[in-house]
Amino acid sequence: MALLSILDRFRPAGAPGPAAVGVPAVDRQGPAGELAPVFAALADDVISCEQLVADARAAAESTVSAAREQASALLAQARLDAGVERARAAAQVQQDAADRDTEAQQEAAARAAELAAVGAARIPVLVREVVADLLTGQSTR
Repeated sequence: MALLSILDRFRPAGAPGPAAVGVPAVDRQGPAGELAPVFAALADDVISCEQLVADARAAAESTVSAAREQASALLAQARLDAGVERARAAAQVQQDAADRDTEAQQEAAARAAELAAVGAARIPVLVREVVADLLTGQSTR
């Protein structure tokens, strides 16, 4: 009996008898013989899939390579920017220190002027007291 398809392996269900439904009949070709045409039909698809996988790997390698180059460029730019930023931060620190120094000098000058004004205001009083003490000391002799 020639088998036309995989379904021919199973005996048809029918009248009662010794044959059971779904039990394979004796097959001289075996599964390899039945599956050979299926695998032969899929051979072109297997080759196509292998080519797709190879193309995908090549595209992935290209993408990874481009990403590495981009990361390297970003890192180099960041290193350049870091130097510029350090210089800017140092200049800002120096400017802040100069501003604090200027402010401290202005406060010191204002305090010195205030002390000079207080001292100048006290001079006439002190001169009178000194003169009075001198006059008092000479008159008692």
